[in-house]
Amino acid sequence: MKALCWEGKHSVAVKNVRDPKILNPHDAIVKVTTAAICGSDLHLYDGVIPTMEKGDILGHETMGEVMEVGPLVKRVKVGDRIVIAFDIACGSCHHCESDEFSACDNTNPNAVLAEKLYGQSGAGLFGYSHVYGGYAGGQAEFIRVPFVDTNALVIPKGIPDEKVLFLSDIFPTGYMAAENCQIKRGDTVAIWGAGPVGQMAIRSAFLLGAERVISIDHVASRLKMASESGAETIHFEEADGILDEIKYRTGGCGPDSCIDAVGMEAHGHTITASLDRVKMAVGLATDRPDALRQAMQACKKGGTLSIPGVYGGFLDKVPFGAAFGKGLTFKMGQTHTQKYMKPLLNRIMKEEIDPSFVITHRLGIEDGPDAYKAFHENKEDYIKIILKMH
Repeated sequence: MKALCWEGKHSVAVKNVRDPKILNPHDAIVKVTTAAICGSDLHLYDGVIPTMEKGDILGHETMGEVMEVGPLVKRVKVGDRIVIAFDIACGSCHHCESDEFSACDNTNPNAVLAEKLYGQSGAGLFGYSHVYGGYAGGQAEFIRVPFVDTNALVIPKGIPDEKVLFLSDIFPTGYMAAENCQIKRGDTVAIWGAGPVGQMAIRSAFLLGAERVISIDHVASRLKMASESGAETIHFEEADGILDEIKYRTGGCGPDSCIDAVGMEAHGHTITASLDRVKMAVGLATDRPDALRQAMQACKKGGTLSIPGVYGGFLDKVPFGAAFGKGLTFKMGQTHTQKYMKPLLNRIMKEEIDPSFVITHRLGIEDGPDAYKAFHENKEDYIKIILKMH
């Protein structure tokens, strides 16, 4: 089969690789119909996530048709059309039974690597390095789905792929980020990053009762999309001072909650952002957390900081004293996708939201290498890319 494979920093290629096979009686083999390139895939493209190996198959936003199931699969059937959660959960450990699917104890065969980095291992992830299990991703013609009864949602007939594909990651991620803000009706929420997760967080914050959402980014097309979703916008390169601007817009109090939907490769022109770029370039830092710093400083006293943005290592010059002094609550982590897939499908079917609004490019698998390059270099035009596999 054909697959998009990681070949090294800033190098992705279409390769002919072996078709996946059933390895466990709970597995399914799925013919991928539509996949997507996620903003967090660019962390892999930039070479900042450790333990990637040449030839690894990329992709964790995937859906398709079930072609084969293992003998112990009960709920999913051959011929079903499914969306696949990006995190891989067993469905039966303590964390899975507590709806904490991304903290699954049993699906990372390389747990020892994660334990060395983080103290404990979370769930395995599709197409996202060997520290998260080394699982083949979904930017391919076929994919093996472990524990498919837990990690897939069967889609009713008649709903286009584009409406439901993002139940695999960015819609649940944006929704959980907003839910973690503990929004009360009338709240103001500030969101750093207006990429796809930020866009989903904007819509989700309004669904959960926010009165105002302030979207902060430096890409005009993203800010336009945010504005069309009802958010106020701040172009951080044009604002005199981002913290002063947010304080002004919130009557001196700060937002009730803040969301960092940027993560480890934040852009900016502050002194700390410049230091981050230099230190990361020479291997003295693992992440550029400038959006996180700003969110910590901007949030109101007693507020909540929600962090769906991916971080990979050790953060430098984080103003933790500000968080302590203001009594902030932090909520973060990989999304418990399986918890949200069915409720959010119901919202889609009720026409409360159509997540396909973020799509800007529809391409084929052969276009994948150029798509990665263009997405990396031209964020003005490329907000969300989907790949049609069959």
